[in-house]
Amino acid sequence: MNEGIAGKLAKQFINSKITPLLMVAALLVGVMATFMTPREEEPQIVVPMVDLYIPYPGATPSEVEARVARPVERTLTEIPGVDYVYSTSMPDVALVTVRYKVGEDAEKSMVKLWATLMKNMDKMPQGVQFPLMKKVSIDDVPVLNLTFWSKTNDAFQLRQTAALVADELKKTANIGDVELKGGLKRQVRILLDKQKLRQFNVSSLQIARQIQMTNSQMTSGDFRQTDQDIVVRTGKFLETASDVANIVVGLYGASPVYLRDVATVTDGPEEVNNYNFFGFAAAAPKGSPTGEYPAVTLTVAKRKGGDASVLADKVMARVAALRQTVIPASITVSETRNYGATASEKVFTLLEHLLMAVVAVTIVVGFFLGWRGALVVLASVPITFALTLLIYYLLDYSLNRVTLFALIFVTGIVVDDSIIIAENIHRHFAMKRQPKLQAAITAINEVGNPTILATFTVIAAVLPMVFVSGLMGPYMSPMPIGASLAMIFSLLVALIATPWLCFRLLKTDGHQEEYDITKTGYYKLFNVILSPFIESSLKRWIAFGVVGLMLVGAIALVPIKAVQMKMLPFDNKNEFQVIIDMPEGTPLEQTATVAKEVAKWLKTVPEVSSYEYYVGTNAPINFNGLVRHYYLRQKANMADIQVNLVPKGERSLQSHDIAKKVRASVQQIARRYNGNAKIVEIPPGPPVLSTLVAEIYGPSQFEQIALAKQVKQVFEKTPGVVDVDWLVEDDQKVYNLVVNKERAAFRGVTPEQIAQTLRISIAGMDVGLLHTDKEHDPVTIQVRLPRADRTSLQDLSGIFVQSQGMGALTTRLRAGEMIPLSELVSIEEKIEAKSIYRKDLRRVVYVTADVAGATESPVYAMLDMDKQIQKLKLPGGYSVTPLYTSTPASDDKPAMKWDGEWQITFEVFRDLGTAFAVVLVIIYLLIIGWFQSFKTPLIMMIAIPLSLVGIIPGHLLHGAFFTATSMIGMIALAGIMVRNSVLLIDFIQIRRAEGVDLKQAVIESAAVRTRPILLTSGAVVIGSIVMLFDPIFQGLAISLIWGGVLSTMLTLVVVPLVYYIAEKKSS
Repeated sequence: MNEGIAGKLAKQFINSKITPLLMVAALLVGVMATFMTPREEEPQIVVPMVDLYIPYPGATPSEVEARVARPVERTLTEIPGVDYVYSTSMPDVALVTVRYKVGEDAEKSMVKLWATLMKNMDKMPQGVQFPLMKKVSIDDVPVLNLTFWSKTNDAFQLRQTAALVADELKKTANIGDVELKGGLKRQVRILLDKQKLRQFNVSSLQIARQIQMTNSQMTSGDFRQTDQDIVVRTGKFLETASDVANIVVGLYGASPVYLRDVATVTDGPEEVNNYNFFGFAAAAPKGSPTGEYPAVTLTVAKRKGGDASVLADKVMARVAALRQTVIPASITVSETRNYGATASEKVFTLLEHLLMAVVAVTIVVGFFLGWRGALVVLASVPITFALTLLIYYLLDYSLNRVTLFALIFVTGIVVDDSIIIAENIHRHFAMKRQPKLQAAITAINEVGNPTILATFTVIAAVLPMVFVSGLMGPYMSPMPIGASLAMIFSLLVALIATPWLCFRLLKTDGHQEEYDITKTGYYKLFNVILSPFIESSLKRWIAFGVVGLMLVGAIALVPIKAVQMKMLPFDNKNEFQVIIDMPEGTPLEQTATVAKEVAKWLKTVPEVSSYEYYVGTNAPINFNGLVRHYYLRQKANMADIQVNLVPKGERSLQSHDIAKKVRASVQQIARRYNGNAKIVEIPPGPPVLSTLVAEIYGPSQFEQIALAKQVKQVFEKTPGVVDVDWLVEDDQKVYNLVVNKERAAFRGVTPEQIAQTLRISIAGMDVGLLHTDKEHDPVTIQVRLPRADRTSLQDLSGIFVQSQGMGALTTRLRAGEMIPLSELVSIEEKIEAKSIYRKDLRRVVYVTADVAGATESPVYAMLDMDKQIQKLKLPGGYSVTPLYTSTPASDDKPAMKWDGEWQITFEVFRDLGTAFAVVLVIIYLLIIGWFQSFKTPLIMMIAIPLSLVGIIPGHLLHGAFFTATSMIGMIALAGIMVRNSVLLIDFIQIRRAEGVDLKQAVIESAAVRTRPILLTSGAVVIGSIVMLFDPIFQGLAISLIWGGVLSTMLTLVVVPLVYYIAEKKSS
């Protein structure tokens, strides 16, 4: 037999002293890489996203759109690498969000955006203020939340303490952003007295300007003398509330008027603008307090590339130390999120599963090859994984669920090469035809080159998945990259380390008879099975017909919905959120009442350990909230409830089942107050605006909203469609105070004076800072009317503005005369204009929903709703046919496009389907290159569709969705099954070259190759069992297990028979 690459490589290392050193070195670098690689629960998805806040005070949404949003969008779409441009035009401000293509460099993207924006700032209309640019990234998501709560301290005191702790925590190495949620800041509040302002002839605008001018200090220069320079500093900043109260704001007669004469000056908490309460629930530890307590949440994010678990441990240790100095005994700090701990738990659980898979595979191998053979195969796994982990570290991957599942996924595959080599060496040792060393070399030569081909066939099946685009690309890429690297290393280990180990561990003692394949049990079995089909063409075609029916029946399970498709199922998390939206205009206290009642009910759920609700401020975000802009939920009509569950090991229900269980009751409470509540779970993959999103296009906002309203009704009537909402605000009453410009000018008052006076009186105005070094938060000085004096239009009747007198050139009144505001304005009652949403230069209205209960896959809900949406009657006789993959060609008539999870599902399955087609082509070319035949590769690839006989019914048996991970398993299995075919046909050709007739060669091939095929396929199946218990990767396990079992059984019969028919005809 000619010596191939495999034989030459093995010959060099089988007796070399360097071989054990290489093995030990590989293990050591792998151990080092494991400790050095950061740990986190989910993989990093780099989606450069930038928010631009562009203020345009006084402008309506339509004017903001026309003057700001639209021009900026047109400019930004020209930047290379931009994927989407979204905008929201609201009263006074435009929010423009730029999302770059996945993988674009975040820093370079920011630079390009800023340069483009600055280049076009001169085109902005007068009145548009300078834009604020904020980068949004995965590293903004807090990995640790610490809730400060107390039975005796109020929200102001809690925030003061939390701010001190936050300042100390920033000293921690590798810590990212530290923020505070909730609580009240310190503020110097100047509450104006309307009667005294009029009595002393002082206006609110005059007070604001006097404070700003008084709060001044600057270095004026220096006196230079012969022996020294003396610095000259002028003025003094305001340092105390007393300094503020003693400011002279006017004259009354010949006497100064101090601020304290016309206003109440207080130094303490700001006016209540948010509520944040924490409480323990039914599953809390015994002895936990049962009440509900004011709280402040401190959030900690990690730096890019940091280890979440290490950072969390450092922070918790620091907080424990601060309990002795900074945190008083009356304040309790509870850990309400720790992604570092969950990451460590997940990593160690996966490592445990990995070890279980390795042990299980070793036991199976030991059953066939004995304990010595099992040890040989076992040794290959840690060496292979050690080298793979080193590459993970060098590629800046983290240890997370995807990278570790990639290793579990290939556990059964990476031992295949070693199994094939070890099994053939074992067989040749048993044959006793050659000396031990020569027998080993011969065995490797016999199967080495086919093993190389088979390994690259599996790599060819897996690697193209790295080209999956969109948000799922970086989420999935560790799977094909990790698996391909592991298989390359496993091949090297099989050709270098395995022969070395076999030569020393496997024994040659056994029977002394001449080896005869026909006497083995495998030969007798396949002689009985294959001979009837080989000898009878009728039986052959009956067998092929049965297999064909099995294949058609399996595929038919998909269109009849017995097996449904979904991108990814929900994972079992320890948290979910309740998002409450009250009608626009709902006061903070009313929203708090609703949140409190919902929280009170959630408190009774057996699996809930604690909860925390936030009103008027956003809850700490997760990756889902990052994309959905939940960090902007800071209005009085919005509330978030963070619900923490007991650890998954202490409950029988999955988090998704708990979310479904509580949804109806939570929404019933919200509807009672005319509100809308949604249950938001952490998505298993990349987040989207919502699971179901209908994008409504059309010629006008009125027509878009009209169609959106009908689509929303269809959503609400469809079983399984839940959490229905739309991004259209409820009608909110607006009082427009229209200035009578002629009358104002005659009295020496400008419209700007009136607007500023009203702004100060109602919303308040921050007129400066209190200059103190004892506070970590800035202490603002705010001028405002007391709350009791700004509740209705009647309260504005006592507000006066000062005439500028003859200096205004429009009046003969004396300067300083007080003019009642009621004389200068008239009132118009209107409805607030709706915000205008745009996507990629086109207006759009969003209708959103989730799916749960009757259907869990959005695709089937969409198909059901399509029929109802097509029946909708629109003005002008138009009908709507929902689009799936492209936006409407024009906005001449109303149209609708599906988005949300569907868009990612479409991209993923499109890319995986393309990858599968590429896989088939690459495998075909590889086999042609090796066997120099166009026909033989097609015979080998028959095993690929046979896997569907097991894969699809397997999903039915488990009641599982066919997911993206199921597709990955199916693609990987294509390579594994072709590997089996390669081993079978390669042996047939070897025997044919030795002069054995075709029938005998076919039967011998099945007999000889059954053991290594069963071992390799069994290793894949056994190694995949541990993945069955993970909701995300269950589909991958089902594909590998059921597809592997059924396809292997059929391959051992069908492939030899088809090859027999083809060769018999050709000969």
